[in-house]
Amino acid sequence: MVNRRFRTSLPNMEQLVSLRGIRKTFSAYSGQTEVLRGIDLDIDAGEWLSIIGPSGAGKTTLLKIMGLLDEPTSGVYRLGGTEVGQWSMVERQLVRLRSIGFVFQDYSLIPDLSVSENIELPLTFTSKRLSRKRLVREAVLRVGLEQREGYRPGQLSGGQQQRAALARAIANNPTILFADEPTGSLDNSTSEHVMGILRGLHDAGTTICTVTHDEKLLSYASRVLEIRDGLVATQ
Repeated sequence: MVNRRFRTSLPNMEQLVSLRGIRKTFSAYSGQTEVLRGIDLDIDAGEWLSIIGPSGAGKTTLLKIMGLLDEPTSGVYRLGGTEVGQWSMVERQLVRLRSIGFVFQDYSLIPDLSVSENIELPLTFTSKRLSRKRLVREAVLRVGLEQREGYRPGQLSGGQQQRAALARAIANNPTILFADEPTGSLDNSTSEHVMGILRGLHDAGTTICTVTHDEKLLSYASRVLEIRDGLVATQ
């Protein structure tokens, strides 16, 4: 079982994320490739951190590690004051499902499921059916997809798919939201809509961490962190 004290204290902790010496190495045919080479980073509760840097710098890898979608090769990651490396796989999954939202750059929607079904799927592990239906409906309305909730991803525009992915990420009312280029491929109108949703979440107390090159989105950040060659360049 996940540490109950951790779950209840998570929203109230001043320092939500703490990374020390985070390294990530991938195996390839040509040998070992070190993508992250010793990242030290803290994120306070209620902060909006934006991560920038050139392609291949390790931004998405870092985001996935913080979002509990990947594990570092070495280093220490504390979330809400608890060392993530001490949790079992089940504990990690439950914390991610209950406290974390993640928006993927490629949306990662399941093609055979409708918008509502995509949003509901992660909630099936943590919420009762009636609660799930309410949370899904609230998320759909929040992103303005009430006219498309029965559609499958292939029937949606890129902007609508991005909003569906955002709805899935925020349906559980996460303590912290990670978003990988959430406005990267959107037209101006849809981009403004997505930014408005993110601003509303942040104003309501959600901690936000984005990878972005969007200058307008960067302007809303409390702090901007630059990653180059797997290291923190500036913050």
